[in-house]
Amino acid sequence: MLTRTLKSAALAGLSLLTLSAQADILPVSNIAFNVFDNPSGLTQPKDFFTLVKPTGWSIGAAAQKDNLIYVGQQGSEGFNDQSHGNIYDVYTNPGFSVTVPPGTNFYQADGNPQFESTIFQTISGLTAGTTYTLEFQQAAGQQVGFSGDTTEQWKVFLGVGGIGVNCAGNPCTVTGTANNIEVDSPLMNTPSQKNTDWNVVSMSFTPTAAQLTGGTAILTFLAWGDGGSTSNLPPTVFLQGVNTPPEVPEPASLALFALALVGFGASMRRGKSKHAA
Repeated sequence: MLTRTLKSAALAGLSLLTLSAQADILPVSNIAFNVFDNPSGLTQPKDFFTLVKPTGWSIGAAAQKDNLIYVGQQGSEGFNDQSHGNIYDVYTNPGFSVTVPPGTNFYQADGNPQFESTIFQTISGLTAGTTYTLEFQQAAGQQVGFSGDTTEQWKVFLGVGGIGVNCAGNPCTVTGTANNIEVDSPLMNTPSQKNTDWNVVSMSFTPTAAQLTGGTAILTFLAWGDGGSTSNLPPTVFLQGVNTPPEVPEPASLALFALALVGFGASMRRGKSKHAA
């Protein structure tokens, strides 16, 4: 019985390794920046996107009212810096866990489309008809001083770009979707004055020739709260760990997998011996 269990575990592990080796990972750069450019000259744990300017990422045109997109370092999700004008503090109950290496950078955006814009990155070296995988982590919260249940998710696009929002009506609608693949992340349901912890999102894109320009495409993220409602509760959406896997398994897990491989090898040798006899 134990041998059968070990064999199954080993086969499952080998299958996962094979799938990982065969996967075409979307060659996107993670969120990275070294310093915060601010008047005091001090490094802060959170600031506006336009001041920090993450490497390789750009920001789209601002929406109707403002551009409330921030970047920070993990652990400062609820950071409130009075010297910087109360930079979008959020409720942290029950709290945010550490699921990527400490110090990982994150985006934070208002999910009300009137107060945000897109963030995007140009990716080259893509082939039409090839499926590419994308993994990241998302979380959600609500700005301190507000109340009401909210929903949050990321709308992710790969293609010619040009994604924006139209808030002439309520709810707002997404524009520029032609020749872009859209994949939405799982919906997060955040209770009033609470937060939704970091959770892993995996998705895939298979671009066509019409969605590529000389092997190049634009990957766009758009924070989407309360289904595009303009009611400013507001829903807050976080993004981190773009194509950066969660922390590696515990040593005990790796040891168990190694034991499974040893057991599988031993059972195979016994099977061969019986057959020869």
